[in-house]
Amino acid sequence: MSVNESLRDRLRRIRLVVLDVDGVLTNGDLTFDSSGTEYKTFNVQDGYGLRKLQRVNVAIGIITGRSSPIVASRARELDIPHVVQGSTNKAESLSNLLMELDLSGEQALFMGDDEPDLPAMRLAGLSVAVANAVESVKEHADWVTNRSGGEGAVREVCDRLYVALS
Repeated sequence: MSVNESLRDRLRRIRLVVLDVDGVLTNGDLTFDSSGTEYKTFNVQDGYGLRKLQRVNVAIGIITGRSSPIVASRARELDIPHVVQGSTNKAESLSNLLMELDLSGEQALFMGDDEPDLPAMRLAGLSVAVANAVESVKEHADWVTNRSGGEGAVREVCDRLYVALS
């Protein structure tokens, strides 16, 4: 079986996609104005890709170590009900989400970019690192995207998963 066939088979099992935010849904930059208001930039094509997955009954979740009203707003805009902010243990957060949805780890895809994501990536049936992830994350990922976080990496994954499930 080729690498592409193996990945395609694993993609067909996915029923939950869980994303980190900073460095995955965004490019990882944190911008603050003089009053302390935080700004993040999200990729609209990533959002459309997530919507496509929702249409084929793939649940979408966000697990992030930071807390931000901007993340909650973006999740509402995309109808993402499973959002854990301020997670100090992403594997535990993912495990809780899997129990809530009555899914196994094999049915989950976790997408990350930095060391705090590794425990959740190990728990997921398919782990994805963005192109600009730190090397230790890329080394442990099942798949490294061609695109960087905040620049269409999520859409790249969504499109490939959508085709595998259609």
